[in-house]
Amino acid sequence: MMPTENNFKKSSKHRMSGRRGREGEYSHPRMSDTESILPDAMRSKLWKLFAQIEAELEGVYAENLTLQEKVMTLTERLEILQSGKTSISDTGASVDLPDSSSKVSVKSKASNQLTQLILKPKQKGSVTKKVISFKGAGGSGCQVVSHFRGHKDGVWEVSVSKGEVSYLGTASADRTARIWCLDTGLCLLQYQGHKGSVNSIRFHAKEPLVLTGSGDHTAHIWKSAISLNAPVPPSENTQKSCPSSGDDLDGSDKEDIDGDTENTVFVKSAQCHLEGHTSVIISADWMAGGEQLITASWDRTANLYDVETTAIVHTLTGHDHELTHCCTHPSQKMAVTSSTDTTFRLWDFRDPSIHSVNVFQGHSDSVTSAAFTSNDKVVSGSDDRTVKVWDLKNMRTPIAMIRTDSPVNRLAVSPTNNVIAIPHDNRQIRLYDMNGVRLGRLPKSNRQGHHRMVCGTAWADEGAQCNLFTCGFDRQVLGWHVGFQPS
Repeated sequence: MMPTENNFKKSSKHRMSGRRGREGEYSHPRMSDTESILPDAMRSKLWKLFAQIEAELEGVYAENLTLQEKVMTLTERLEILQSGKTSISDTGASVDLPDSSSKVSVKSKASNQLTQLILKPKQKGSVTKKVISFKGAGGSGCQVVSHFRGHKDGVWEVSVSKGEVSYLGTASADRTARIWCLDTGLCLLQYQGHKGSVNSIRFHAKEPLVLTGSGDHTAHIWKSAISLNAPVPPSENTQKSCPSSGDDLDGSDKEDIDGDTENTVFVKSAQCHLEGHTSVIISADWMAGGEQLITASWDRTANLYDVETTAIVHTLTGHDHELTHCCTHPSQKMAVTSSTDTTFRLWDFRDPSIHSVNVFQGHSDSVTSAAFTSNDKVVSGSDDRTVKVWDLKNMRTPIAMIRTDSPVNRLAVSPTNNVIAIPHDNRQIRLYDMNGVRLGRLPKSNRQGHHRMVCGTAWADEGAQCNLFTCGFDRQVLGWHVGFQPS
């Protein structure tokens, strides 16, 4: 699911049941002006039967969703018993396990057919694993510690700045980008310079500059009105934003609109506009060193720009369909672009005279994101419900593959522990290591977690109280504490 050039509008569900008329009879839509030959009594009886059938189907569907949650919880418990780890208490969820070891063995074999299949390479010697515990609010496990409220439409991307004081950046379909204080959860700055959905946001590594890509076919570089390395003083020229009416929201979304904008700085013009694409810019990122940047577009191309002159240095062609994401290496002049053509490409600009490209073919559906790791590997996620880990020295086959039960969106890899945070269409956020071993999943309840599709993830300093951030189509931006415990 990708953002469009204009604000993404949520479609309403059409119900099949008849509407009750003034006299208590069921009225029904007419397919044509021709009168039906059926008697009125028979037609009324038919529509009553249709309404009863729909009610039965809704009940069965709701029961099916509940059973799926129970199966997922039981499967995780069984996998833990198989691996020999201690049990995990998942924020209040409890499942009674049989005492008989034979029953556990039989159920474990059955659960393997329902759960994710993980292909793991053989390892030599001992390996230190990271265990993520779920101990509820009082422990050191995974829990929500911050909410960042204010966006009026789905949030596509979340990013964290680097510096003595870190800040959070978000890009939304409401045509704004925002910068947030991690400690207070307040919006410090709102950028309003784009005319379309803001699909991407990235911070410059050294300068107080922010790069955003939009559905208006442009990328903007704008200088933040706040210092990214110092606390933000109140501004005398701030103004309060007008919240959305919320008429088209459900109850869970209405809670997230109201935010304190008393000290919010509003920026309406960019330092420079980057043009050259003929369609939506879906992603943009700074190259290592910050002197160049790359953009990925639905026009099937990626552009490499010079930041000082805003001129296009290279137009990167080769993808057969729309691009979905781009990401740069943290220290080398390399970038990866992913596409709906089921591939992602590695572009090498370390030699100024020529750039090389390598094509990674291993997915069977759109590649939604690809990211570099700290040990020179690339992790790719796809709509084919898999995540694959690739070694840059051997690009023919992945060294690990993770199978999931839902399409994957913009994933992130932690810089220290190399933990992969995978956001899904089905509201799940799962955590894996680089060998494809599942470490856990973030809570998904009414009070914790997202209510709709999770669009992106971003890691911060892993020792911080709030070290993982997620955003979704439910307009929520959540800050999580993920506890790492070496086994």
